Amino acid sequence: MSLIDDLPLSVQVSKKIEDDIIYGRLPPGTKLDEAKLCEKYGVSRTPIREALKLLASEGLVEIRPRRGAVIPTLNIVTLFEMFEVMAYLEGMCGRLAARRINEEEKAELLSLHNQCKDYLMEENTESYYEANRKFHFFLYQLSRNSFLIEQASNLHNRLHPYRRLQLRVNNRMQHSFEEHQQIVDAVINSDEDLAERLIKAHVSVQGERFTDLVATMNPDNVQD
Repeated sequence: MSLIDDLPLSVQVSKKIEDDIIYGRLPPGTKLDEAKLCEKYGVSRTPIREALKLLASEGLVEIRPRRGAVIPTLNIVTLFEMFEVMAYLEGMCGRLAARRINEEEKAELLSLHNQCKDYLMEENTESYYEANRKFHFFLYQLSRNSFLIEQASNLHNRLHPYRRLQLRVNNRMQHSFEEHQQIVDAVINSDEDLAERLIKAHVSVQGERFTDLVATMNPDNVQD
């Protein structure tokens, strides 16, 4: 395991577990056995327990009395509400990005957008999603609001498995890229109102988009 030396061991381990949750290697509903985690990450129980507490504070893990830790399974109402909040957080990021972006950052935003285009042309859904993720996190950074960046990033991570599923819907990757193009234009042109409105619409899962998302889910990973 590659560890970052200047971070406490528990934090290093929490980031590894977080990656496994975010990238679907530990799907919703998975029970986290401490002994198996110790073996997997090559550490003792103490940093594992501390790491799980850290992840629980971020909402990525749920610690249940006498039952241990588990990856939460979201119910449909909660999932809808989380996407609703995500849309408003990202919309605010877009508004501030349009106000505060500089010329160098405009070039970087275009570069990230073009990476998405390359993977779209290849019909590479997984690589497109990773490029898409970088695109969104860069928009958060452009807000230059550390509290907003933290909140948007944490909620994005909690929704990561479900945002990835959206790309399985027919033509969603193409539509996503087209929406990105409009967002990029609005941010680069410093149109705060339009940037906020476009990003909120891009992230929101309402009507047919929400039912399409639910249809892609494993029934074991979501509750009615």
